[in-house]
Amino acid sequence: MIAFVIRSLIFVLSAALGLLVADWLLPGFQIQWNEWWGFVICVLIFAVLQSVLAPWIAKMARRYAPALLGGIGIVSTFVALLVVVLLPIGGLRITDAISWVLAPVVVWLITALATLFLPMIFLKKKVVEARESRP
Repeated sequence: MIAFVIRSLIFVLSAALGLLVADWLLPGFQIQWNEWWGFVICVLIFAVLQSVLAPWIAKMARRYAPALLGGIGIVSTFVALLVVVLLPIGGLRITDAISWVLAPVVVWLITALATLFLPMIFLKKKVVEARESRP
């Protein structure tokens, strides 16, 4: 149970980091900070959509378009961004075509890297704590 909660927290943090980096790098990708709660909801919805869409899109690609299997992460990121932007909750906008093309790549890359490195940070902390507690 604790492992599930930690994995979920890491996935949500990595999604937030990916969206923040896209906001920082792409002028047409805008987090609306005046509606911060909308951004928090966007992050949560994006993380859930990403975790549900990636396996589903992979299954569809395996069945109907095997050549697309390599880009499943980016495709599912694009679909999750599209859904989040279209929701009437505010928090996130993508205003130009270049940002629509680059945002899925940036968010996917940062999310993948964060999902890889965040557990190492948490595990390193636990290892240090375990070493310090030994007699």
